[in-house]
Amino acid sequence: MKTLNLIGAGKVGKVLAKNFQRQQQFVLQQVLNRTLASASDAVAWLDAAQAVDGISELQPADVTMLTVSDDQIASVCQQLAEAGLLKAGSVIFHCSGAKASTELQLARQTGAAVASVHPVRSFANVDLLAEQFAGTICSLEGDEAALALLIPALQAIGAETVIIQADNKLLYHAGSVFASNYLVTLMEVALRTYQAAGIPAEIAQKMAAPLARQTLENVFALGTQAALTGPIARGDMQTVALQQKKLSDWDLQAGDLYQAFTQPTIDLAATRNPHSEK
Repeated sequence: MKTLNLIGAGKVGKVLAKNFQRQQQFVLQQVLNRTLASASDAVAWLDAAQAVDGISELQPADVTMLTVSDDQIASVCQQLAEAGLLKAGSVIFHCSGAKASTELQLARQTGAAVASVHPVRSFANVDLLAEQFAGTICSLEGDEAALALLIPALQAIGAETVIIQADNKLLYHAGSVFASNYLVTLMEVALRTYQAAGIPAEIAQKMAAPLARQTLENVFALGTQAALTGPIARGDMQTVALQQKKLSDWDLQAGDLYQAFTQPTIDLAATRNPHSEK
């Protein structure tokens, strides 16, 4: 098996490395984090590899996985190249959703093959996801040699792989932000709005949970048009205007958010079957 070095062993890196190790796709060789203590903790969680304290302690590996922050990808790649750790035949990839494999251009100049791999999942619960990674969609782009190695490895750990274009990484990742990050923010505003109306926090949770869960189930089972309900779907723009004013009087930011969603929701409602339920 090919050796794998992991640099930046946070949630994503640990989950991928754990599954690669478990399915015998790579031999985990070394782990490098910001601190030796952090790297040692990652090694203990992975039950594999050796923690190191700096790039100078790294040994060359067949594959290098960078799960560092986006703004560190290019600089870490440069340090690896300058240390002679990348060469023809080796593969290096990062796991940024927004950045493309072009961040690893200096690695290409050493002859290494480069790629980006982005698992489309929430990594809030690392222990759970490490056991339930199968079925995760991973988007990839990069050099043919890197993809030829990474696609079978990802499929072996249960991932569904999708090839995207480097030029579309930002747009693609924005879709993930809407589907995950901004959804959390939207639910925070919903819960605060309930509480502003005098609903206790624990009851607000009970109100929002089934509503949000059923709506998402409807979106993926029926499509967005059929899943849309509420005042705009009914054509009740008077209620929308009154809610807009009330929200803005309470919290201007919440009012602005409500207004930002109004026209796109009107446009979506306009595409609905006029005989559908509202």
